[in-house]
Amino acid sequence: MRDVSIIGIGQIPVREHWAVSLQVLGAEAVVLALQDAGVERPGALYVGNMLSGQISAQENVGALIADHAGLRGIEAAKIEAACASGAAALRVGYSAVAGGLHDVVVACGVEKMTDASGEENTVALMGAADAVYEGEHGLSFVALNALLMRRYMYEYGYTREAFAGFSVNAHRNAVHNPNAMFRRAITAESYSRAKMVAEPVSLLDSPAIADGAAAVVLAPTELARRHGLRAVRIAGSAVATDSVALHDRPDPLVLAAAHASAQRAYAQAGRGPEAIDFFELHDAFTIMAALSLEACGFAAKGQGVRLAMEDAIAPTGRIPISTLGGLKARGHPVGATGLYQVVEAVLQLRGEAGDAQIPGCRVGMTQSIGGSGANVVTHILERIDD
Repeated sequence: MRDVSIIGIGQIPVREHWAVSLQVLGAEAVVLALQDAGVERPGALYVGNMLSGQISAQENVGALIADHAGLRGIEAAKIEAACASGAAALRVGYSAVAGGLHDVVVACGVEKMTDASGEENTVALMGAADAVYEGEHGLSFVALNALLMRRYMYEYGYTREAFAGFSVNAHRNAVHNPNAMFRRAITAESYSRAKMVAEPVSLLDSPAIADGAAAVVLAPTELARRHGLRAVRIAGSAVATDSVALHDRPDPLVLAAAHASAQRAYAQAGRGPEAIDFFELHDAFTIMAALSLEACGFAAKGQGVRLAMEDAIAPTGRIPISTLGGLKARGHPVGATGLYQVVEAVLQLRGEAGDAQIPGCRVGMTQSIGGSGANVVTHILERIDD
């Protein structure tokens, strides 16, 4: 297998893009990434998307975005893995370059959610859960995460206020991200007063629906070096799955797929959690941030929340997370989120994150979670020295 690097990135600000279609959002991110890489035409385009068929009444999204990006004729396909769709598209693109099928590939994530009502989005998102055993009983993803958060509080003796640090950190970091949806800091007091959605999950424990698109260009590392391209190496790429339904797991507070995915990526990269300088985790809900930190080896079981309580997740902390706002404050256009995480990690490793820059960072990790931990994609990225 060939060594693979990211040689170009592009992103659209996460917003309510009322006047822009799904294909235009995706095509703009692709064009920006190609321009950043100095590449005119890739061999393939893989598009991560979850909801286009239900929300936009549009499938065949790979060919559609290739056409609108001026790439008609190339290989293109939509990749779906629930909220991890963007990261799954990167995984497919990585495999294509590593395996020698293509020299240059674009992975794009795109989602258009705000054209639909909140109820329509809630129903569509439940497609990532078990439709028979969870969906038919009216369990939304907010409700599922509320059950997890309540159980965590019961098992380990925390109050809801213990989770405030996750939201405070995300919003504090998003202030420095011009592409974030919510560029406003919050306090622990405002967190404690936030309106409940499904107790104990409040508005400040969960992200808003949004529109967005992000893309990366992939190429063999040797090719990037030969042509003097700015490159960030993909040192580890791994996927793992778990049961879709929470009740089918031996312990719902253990994200087994997140653990397995991270362990495989660590093994491939030849590094462990102690070598990771920052972690772009899937903080779709504050409870998921805590469980992810535990699953990936940054905290013992039941201790993930303590990292937030002690501000160890801050930019100057032991393991910075959500460095440009994360899902909570940047926004969570579900099919695009995995690529936003990777684009942001590349900015950090290039030293181009502005006021959000983590000083001296060399190795970053991203992790995208589909459903309630059923499909998890982890990437470890490292800076290539000149």
